[in-house]
This record gives sequence, C-alpha cells and structure tokens, in this order.
Amino acid sequence: MKKILGFLFSLWLTSTCLSNPLPQGLTQPQSESFPQLYQFTDTCNVYVLKHETDALLFNVGDGQVFEVLPKIGIERIDKVLLNNHHRENLQGLAHVLPNIPKVAASKTEAEILAAPTSYRKWYPNLGDQYSVYGASYARPPQKPIPVDHPLEDNAEFTWNGYRIRCLQTPGHSPGEMTYLVSKDGKEVAFTGGLMHDGSRFTNWFDSEWDYGFAKGIDALATSVDRLVAEEIDVMLPVQGPVIQDARSQLKTYRERLDKFRAAYIRGYPVFDKDPDKRDRISTETEIPHLRQVTPHLYKLSNEFQGRNFYIIVSDNGHGLILDCGLFPAKILEEIILGLRQHKGLKQIDAFWISHMHGDHFLHGPLLREKYGAKSWTLDKIVDRCENPRKYDYAALVSAYGDGFDGMPIDKGFADGEVIDWEGYKIQVDWLPGQTEFGCCLWLDIDGKRIAFTGDNLFGDPRDESQTAHDCVVARNSAILEEGHILGSKYLLDLNPDFVMAAHSYVLPQPKGILQRYHNWSKEMASLYQEMLPERNYEYLFDPYWVSAYPYRVNLNDGSPQKVRITVRNFRDHPQKHHVKLVLPEGVTADPTTLTGTVAANSRQSYDVLLSTNLDEAKSETLSIIPLDIELDGKHYGQWFDILIGWQPPPK
Repeated sequence: MKKILGFLFSLWLTSTCLSNPLPQGLTQPQSESFPQLYQFTDTCNVYVLKHETDALLFNVGDGQVFEVLPKIGIERIDKVLLNNHHRENLQGLAHVLPNIPKVAASKTEAEILAAPTSYRKWYPNLGDQYSVYGASYARPPQKPIPVDHPLEDNAEFTWNGYRIRCLQTPGHSPGEMTYLVSKDGKEVAFTGGLMHDGSRFTNWFDSEWDYGFAKGIDALATSVDRLVAEEIDVMLPVQGPVIQDARSQLKTYRERLDKFRAAYIRGYPVFDKDPDKRDRISTETEIPHLRQVTPHLYKLSNEFQGRNFYIIVSDNGHGLILDCGLFPAKILEEIILGLRQHKGLKQIDAFWISHMHGDHFLHGPLLREKYGAKSWTLDKIVDRCENPRKYDYAALVSAYGDGFDGMPIDKGFADGEVIDWEGYKIQVDWLPGQTEFGCCLWLDIDGKRIAFTGDNLFGDPRDESQTAHDCVVARNSAILEEGHILGSKYLLDLNPDFVMAAHSYVLPQPKGILQRYHNWSKEMASLYQEMLPERNYEYLFDPYWVSAYPYRVNLNDGSPQKVRITVRNFRDHPQKHHVKLVLPEGVTADPTTLTGTVAANSRQSYDVLLSTNLDEAKSETLSIIPLDIELDGKHYGQWFDILIGWQPPPK
C-alpha cells in the first residue's frame, strides 16, 4: 500500500511540475530544504528568497531577474543584499535607477559603491587604497549605488521567519560579506566569490592585493577558517555551481591556499639586510657611495641597499648607466663627481631602463638635462615610459609623485639588437617575467658574461632553498607562460657568470639558482591552472584580456578622441566576442559595440571614436566607461573599463 501511495504521489508531483513549470532560466537550488529559494544566472548567480509576494535578492546580475520575478508571483523586492561591489554582480541596478530597491552591503563595500571614481583615479599613486602600486583592484560600478543598510560584521536580522547572519569574509573583495540564512534548523550560505566549486578561486585578479606578499590570499584563508568553523553544508556562490559538499571543499580549499601561498610569495628573503647575501662580490672604492664589481663595472654601496644604479665606465672615460632611481639626487651627483675625479669619467653617453617601472628611471630627467645622457630601452617599453597614464599597470613612473608624468626616450632598441659601444658588443633581448615589458642587457666584459636582468629575480645563489623569483603580479602583464617561464629559460640558456639584478643585487655563479627559478615558474603556472576554474586559466588571471589604449582619455576640449580596444583570445580555436561600451551621459562612441571573431591565440583591435557634449558633461571631472563582455555566448558582464576626464582633478 505504501508503495502504491508513493507512486501516486510521485505521479501527482510530476504532473504538477509539468503544469506549473518554472520560468525559463529559473531553478530551485535547494528545493527540499528551501522550497522558496530560486536561482537565476546571467552575469552572476542571482538568488531569490520568496515569501508570498515579497522577495529578498542576493545580487542582481545584469538585471534580467527583474523581468522574471513577476512570473513567480513577486510584486515587491524588500531588499537587495550584495556580497561585494563588483560590477558584474550588480550592473542591473543601473536599469532601475533612481528607483532601486533598498540595498544592503558591508560597510567597506558600501564605501566603494558610494564613490566609484575614488577608486579609479586620473592621477594614481603607489599608496592608493585598494591598489597594487597604483593599479586599482577595485571594480566599482559606473555610478554610485546608495547602500541603505551598511552592515557591520556579525550583524543579524530576521525576515519573514528567516534568520540572516552577516559575516565579513574578505579576500575576493575587501569587505565581501557572506550571508548565513537559516530556518527550521536548515541553513545555507550565500558566499559571494570566496570559493568556486572544486575548491578553487573564483578568479585571481580580485584577490591580488599587493606586490607579491599574499595579502589577498591571507585574507581568503582567514575567511575560509571562519566558514569552516560554521560547519556549512551548502554554499551558494556568486559564480559557478552550487557547492553541495561545502564542509569538505572548504577544508580542501584551505589546504590548497597554503600550498599556493608557499609557492607564490617571493622566493628570496626580501627583508634580510645582510650585505653578504645580496652582494658578496663588489669592493669598496675611494668614491663615496660606490663599489666596484669588475674593473669597469660599479654599483651603489650597501648604505643604499634596494636602490637602483649600475654604471660601466670605459677606458675612454665614457659611461653607461643601467637603471637609476630611489636614492637622493645629490648622491647621484656626488657619485658622478667622484667618477670624474678618480676613474676618468668624461661623459655619460646614455642610461638604460630595464623595464617599465618608474623606480628604475626616477633620475632620468636629471641625467638628461644636467649631464646630456640619452635615454635607451627596449622598443616595447618606450611608450610605458613616455605615456604612463595611458596604461592601467602597476608601478608606472607617474604613480611615484616625483613631478614628471613620463619622460622622452631617445632610442628604443629591437629585441636581439646589438649595440657597439666603446669596444663592447652589448646585446638587448626581451626578458619577460615580473612584467611583460622588460629586457635583458648583456655583454662580455672583464672576462665575464654579465646580464642585467631588472626585477625578475633576486637572492643568494648559495642558498638552495631560494627560488629567486620576484613577485607574480597580474597588473604587470605577467602571464606565467609568457613571462617567468620564458624569462627563466632564456637566462638558463644565456648562462651568465654574473646576474646583475636590480636593487643592488649581484648574483655570481647563478646557474643553480637560475634552474630553481625556472623550475618554480613551471610549478607556479601549474598551481594557477589548478586553482582557477576555466580551462584557459588566463581569462581569470589577466585583468587586461579586453583593454583600452589609452586607458585614460581626456575629453576636456570637446574634440573627439580615438581609443583602441583590444580583445585577446587565449584559446586554441577562434573566439567570438561582443563588447559594449556603457557610456555616461554626454558621451557618445562610434561604434558603441564591437562584435567579431578573434583567431586562435591572437588579438583583435578596434578603433573607437569617443565624443562629448560639454554642456551635458560639464559637471563631471572623471567618469568610468565599463566594457560589457560576452565571449562565445557567455555573458561575463562589465569586467573592464576606460576612464574619461573633462577637467582632470589635481594631483
């Protein structure tokens, strides 16, 4: 009899479901324990908690959910609870401005939502909040979103019989909030981007909070510990599938974070000031602040550890400086005077810039203007030195606040080009790693092959525990396969006697440490592939796979300005894309959408003309143009952006 009744009930349930199907795109992720909970997915997972004709929303995605809610009998949205400020999770609110529902978020996220352009700056600085040396990792909406209920950590409230606890769980975003919802002894957790199904990151670039010291990873680990203590069974993330076995996945994720962190942090003791571990080769000279490496090669003394300056002085008294910055200008002038008095220096022909970061040519203007030195670098670095604010990279010279917004470069050399200088043949090679925009300058001098490598690697070759790598920073344009892996293999093949790393490091007999550096680079790439949930992990690593040049566009004189937007394909097959510019009032674009196909493993660029109506835009000084991305039918949302300014704010 029980079997018959069970069969009849299942028939009734099936017929009821068939006669009352859910609207397209809507599912019930926990139909048994939370029958009034619905999920709708567009640019993110939107969760709807229903009570009679009222609803709570967890995020809104691109706003399509607003069209679906009436179909399940919802007449009023009581509140929208946001996990974080990221555009793709809330961009649909712009469609209902100014009549948006009441919004709740953590106090930290509320601050970002209230003042978006405070976190995307016309004049970035190294110490900007939520930035990696001036490159912001905040991704706020185009317009301010008022948060009616800024939530404290551990805040708690009830809604129609549901108990809702608010736990701040940063790591994916500075103030990301997890919402624990319980009723009748059952609980689910709306966890934002803390963890993707499979015990993985949701993406990488939202957790990259500093320059290789793992601040974002540490925040994630602390937040995971907090959720482990809650003994959560089901996690409802903002991206990806519902996580049904949350307890075990969180524990696995925590173990993976520890493993990832151990490989990720810099592979040498950054803060160890022992001179012997940084440079055991050079000797003192009679010149203050200067030491000698070989008969013709000199460097800064140990009192300026971490600063940038090498110089080659030829027998004819000509000088070639390699990187120059981060120490007082008067010290540079004392060194040059001492070289003239004691080493026969007659003139400085040029100074070489190893990569795009500003701390390597802060004294460039002085060398050009007072000493007549030419500025040289690799051709692909040139524009990053001359026009730094046209880019959204970390540590560009304009962010150092030293009074110059880029510097002319006299010559950009091609990859592989050889310079004949004072009887030496100096070769210039592209050297990616810490950044795509770096180079190696090497020569045979004083019986040694010496390679000047910029910031790719540091350390003591005698210490076999060191892997030597500097940071992995996505905002340096630093994909592993195109960066540290290539660069480390290049240096192994070059087999120098000395590596002259930047910041006063000298690495003699470097073969062993170069091998460890190369081994680490391959391991690190494997860890990113393991920790990111897309097959082509670069889409979740690289914050520039859709990018604009220039990144900052000045429209203050009313004349149209050309912007080149580039779409990148990391896949081994063609990729279709649709990119829409979300324009603020008073701004037009031709075209406004970019639709096309990018060949496998390549890029496609489009020219867009931006124009403005100054009367409509005159109240603005800075605005964000989000780029709404669709790729092979998947709507990613407003991941990337362009900045436009009318009257650029003062420094």
